Amino acid sequence: MQSSAGSSNKVNAKGLRLGLVCALLGMLLSSCSRHEAEPSSEQGGSMWAQQANQALAQQNDYSDPPSFEDAKRGFIAAPQGQVKNAQGQVIWDFDAFAFVKGQAPASVNPSLWRQALLNNHVGLFKVSSGIWQLRGFDLANMTLIEGKTGWIVVDALTSQETAAAAMAFARLHLGNKPVSALVFTHSHADHFGGALGVITADEVKRRQITVLAPSGFMAEATSENILMGSAMGRRAMYMYGSRLPHNAQGLIDNGLGKAVAFGRMGLVAPNLSLSQAQQEVMLDGVRFVFHNVPGSEAPSELTFHLPDFKAFCGAEIMGHTLHNLYTLRGAKVRDAMQWAAYLNQSLRHVENSEVVFNQHHWPVWGKEKIQDFIRKQRDTYQFIHDQTVRQINAGLNASEIAETLQLPKSLQEHLNVRGYYGTVRHNVKAVYQHYMGWFDAHPSNLDPLAPLQASQKYVELMGGVDKVVFAAKVAYEKGEFRWASELLKHAVYVDPHNKAARDILARSFDQLGFMAESASWRNFYLTGALELREGPPEKGLPREGMIDMLLQTPVPRFLEAMAASLDGKKAENNDLKINLVLSDLKESYVIQIENAVMHFEKSAPHKDANATLTLTHAFFLQMVIGKAGAKDLLLSEHTKIQGSTLDLAKFFYLIDQSAGTFPIVTRP
Repeated sequence: MQSSAGSSNKVNAKGLRLGLVCALLGMLLSSCSRHEAEPSSEQGGSMWAQQANQALAQQNDYSDPPSFEDAKRGFIAAPQGQVKNAQGQVIWDFDAFAFVKGQAPASVNPSLWRQALLNNHVGLFKVSSGIWQLRGFDLANMTLIEGKTGWIVVDALTSQETAAAAMAFARLHLGNKPVSALVFTHSHADHFGGALGVITADEVKRRQITVLAPSGFMAEATSENILMGSAMGRRAMYMYGSRLPHNAQGLIDNGLGKAVAFGRMGLVAPNLSLSQAQQEVMLDGVRFVFHNVPGSEAPSELTFHLPDFKAFCGAEIMGHTLHNLYTLRGAKVRDAMQWAAYLNQSLRHVENSEVVFNQHHWPVWGKEKIQDFIRKQRDTYQFIHDQTVRQINAGLNASEIAETLQLPKSLQEHLNVRGYYGTVRHNVKAVYQHYMGWFDAHPSNLDPLAPLQASQKYVELMGGVDKVVFAAKVAYEKGEFRWASELLKHAVYVDPHNKAARDILARSFDQLGFMAESASWRNFYLTGALELREGPPEKGLPREGMIDMLLQTPVPRFLEAMAASLDGKKAENNDLKINLVLSDLKESYVIQIENAVMHFEKSAPHKDANATLTLTHAFFLQMVIGKAGAKDLLLSEHTKIQGSTLDLAKFFYLIDQSAGTFPIVTRP
């Protein structure tokens, strides 16, 4: 045992922390420390940005009275103050966007400002007889449907704290009724993460409450971002503007809603899974007709019709914005043609509906308006798909198509399909990627230089960093912010500490952000500018609040992420076999490294393993989130090591970990 004790300090348990888990909510962001950004030298936007925004303001009537009437229709009451967690930290501030009022400032695209104003209508709303919604408690909506004995809750927001606050607010105004059923429309965390603020698993079991979800929900909900969590989480900080100050030069909206509430996340496992294309279910005396729409906005998703209420819920396949066929945080592309087909089917499902409500934004009332609303959504996705495919077949690549493709006037004028979240430009590229992949067929792009190498060559050719900066400054002063950014991307890669290059690039990003109609684009640009001024975040996404969620995640998902975190160079010529035993789950896995690849199988421990690590599931999760380290692994009563501690240490040493703080606008 002397050799084992002597090697104890070499046990590197950080491998099990899986920085990949740090962004379990892909779409979702957080309470990472928010900095007050250094102000732009042009707080109101440059002359060019102001002119662009003024020109756009003349193209449409962004006062849009009908939409504002719909956004406040059925209003009952608005919450005030803040939602805090058990430690007193603010999870949600209802006054954070109070500055969004009146006319659009020069630093905000007027069309996006309209969306921000509409999303500022928060509180409890009556949709129709027996249906209410809570909006502005999170990125998504919570819908309440009155059953015979209590509330049928549709979607549970992102965090336990905001979900509990929403339920308490509803009961304050509608009566203290129990939850009689819980429906998850799809597998994105802003629709299920707050489940434990709605109802507990014990209560579900004790009262035999139905928790309903589409087929494949649990697999998608627990795994979407684990494998690529570190990269997705880092990029999601950009997409959702989590580091930006809440002001007219920073975060004003997220297109789908105001922001993401990031607190304690969990999940109640469904006990009723729907797999049929159409299925009727009675929930607490209310007749639901569910429609499965997998592979649309989410891999696992459903919509539903309430025949007796003459109402239809479109979940997230429809809303008051063009959605993403490719999400900028990074994910598999979505099928535009299939999405349009589901919307087309919905036209039949809503024939007798008088209201359509969705899990973001405000409802649509009236049969004619509903039909027009869905047709415009359908035709937008179909147009982007068809016209992109047509031009692919004509020989154009993704960038060329994105640069020129525009929606027809009949769709451009329909503000509900404007690019407040997704955009025509990056959705075009998603269609291209869906069919053609990354290669544009130009031979020079088969094996191009890596970004830093290419930048070094370009900067050398242009005469050095100073000349690149001078050219970019000229471009900036001419309002050519895209070109200035392209030039300075190379300069900053080559000389990341060049203050002039960083400053002009940050200012260029400011202007592009101030002109962006998409909240996601604005957040990306402005976060890029902030990072140039302040550097990357000191910490990645917090993981402690995910423990309730991780409890529902099958162990193989973590092992898959570990395999993808193996450092191939270090692992070469290191053949190891480790038994992992989770004593309380009565599960065991044999992990083997050979040929610089990690394999695992669920199996009884192998006698010829280098080491056997026995631990509880709870301790395993503490290691995953970084709360337990090497010392705890060796000394805890919840763990036991048999065999070579040295080989176990070597195994963990081979597992790489990303802190989720890598730079984006400069090279690592």
